[in-house]
Amino acid sequence: MEREVALMEVLEAREARVRQQNIFLEQHGAPVVSFTLNIAGPVKDSPLIRRAFYWGQDQLEAGLRASSLPVLSRNLMLLPTGCTALYAVGGTATEIKTLCTSIEDSSPLGRLFDMDVLDAGGRKLDRAEVSGGPRNCIVCGAPGKGCSSRRVHTVEELQGATRRIMEEHFAAADREQISALVAQALLDEVCTTPKPGLVDRANNGSHRDMDIFTFTASAAALTPYWGRCFQTGRETAALPPAETFSLLKRAGQGAERAMFAATGGVNTHKGAIFTLGLICGAVGRLWRAEAPCREPGAILSECAKMAAPSIRSHFAALDGESARTAGQKLYLERGITGARGEAAQGFPGVRDHALPRLKDALLAGRSWNDAGAIALLHLIARGTDTNMAARGGPEKAKKAAEDCARLLERCPLPEMGDIARLDQEFIRDNLSPGGCADLLAAALFLCRWEEFL
Repeated sequence: MEREVALMEVLEAREARVRQQNIFLEQHGAPVVSFTLNIAGPVKDSPLIRRAFYWGQDQLEAGLRASSLPVLSRNLMLLPTGCTALYAVGGTATEIKTLCTSIEDSSPLGRLFDMDVLDAGGRKLDRAEVSGGPRNCIVCGAPGKGCSSRRVHTVEELQGATRRIMEEHFAAADREQISALVAQALLDEVCTTPKPGLVDRANNGSHRDMDIFTFTASAAALTPYWGRCFQTGRETAALPPAETFSLLKRAGQGAERAMFAATGGVNTHKGAIFTLGLICGAVGRLWRAEAPCREPGAILSECAKMAAPSIRSHFAALDGESARTAGQKLYLERGITGARGEAAQGFPGVRDHALPRLKDALLAGRSWNDAGAIALLHLIARGTDTNMAARGGPEKAKKAAEDCARLLERCPLPEMGDIARLDQEFIRDNLSPGGCADLLAAALFLCRWEEFL
């Protein structure tokens, strides 16, 4: 994909593009859009360039749909000489050119887009015809074509500016997408119904101090935090993983304060702040502009690299006097490591249980809600949730996990009525698998981030 091309190849590709434009004009008698990228230098195609091209293509097609401008025909050419998308479009050339100009001007990345519009007679419209201003130089920002016509900047300067524009665009776009997807995962988790002992749309589970609206308020307040974790991972990718983890812990403390402010002091997402903040940091450490890492196994493995040293030290230093939290005491009494142990091992609950079972249920035709409820049951059945043992006692927690395991043995994809009956038993025994809920949210996020759906 990434090779230098000769001038003759570029000229031949341009002629081929003109021929295809003429074919579209003859066949449809309608305006034609020719979308290419302005890429300086002999390398016209690469994974990063292609990602930028696809993003522009998505913007163009979405804009055409939103403006009710039907695509009559399309032709996609992905060549070493560059990417081209041709569209024959129903509508007037002026309204199509207005749309294309707005896309070119909507973001710094749009400066690299070249969306030519030919009217039905083959005349190329100018930006000025739709009140589009001159395009600025990507290196110095000077208006108009003066820099290019006078060759003010070297090819290396143009290439560097082009790469910087693309990298900055996708870093920001991926950060925004991660923030949105994690926020969605938290909302999906609380809305998944039924969930034994947990807040959902049917009831408040074993809780008296929170309801579904407490969780939605918390999820909204935490939305900026996920992008910060991604950014922290990206900025520290060259440092040892443990240093990223240290910075994430500090950011997590601020997120906890935001959560408590939004909920009036109620702990809705403290575990999720830890689990999902670590996962977002791992995505940042593995990020590449041309293709962000979307493979759950690699992301969760990076989590273990970040967290394991600190967590091993934490457990090694615990004794009867220093153990203050219920989780710390359970570790000393029963060796249950909880959320910290999950992180140190790369979240095996997510990797080996929640995510595979979530996918199994979806592939079997179950709804997103039901798939989430089923995945949660598989997590509870592992019997590692410290919240369960802390609230109801180790024996009741053990029995509840065994009940879930027996149900899953009979039916790996149980019906919601069976899970609802478990919900009533959990409420009776004051059990709440909050740690499993955090792992479910992580699985929901990774499923969407992986683009499994």
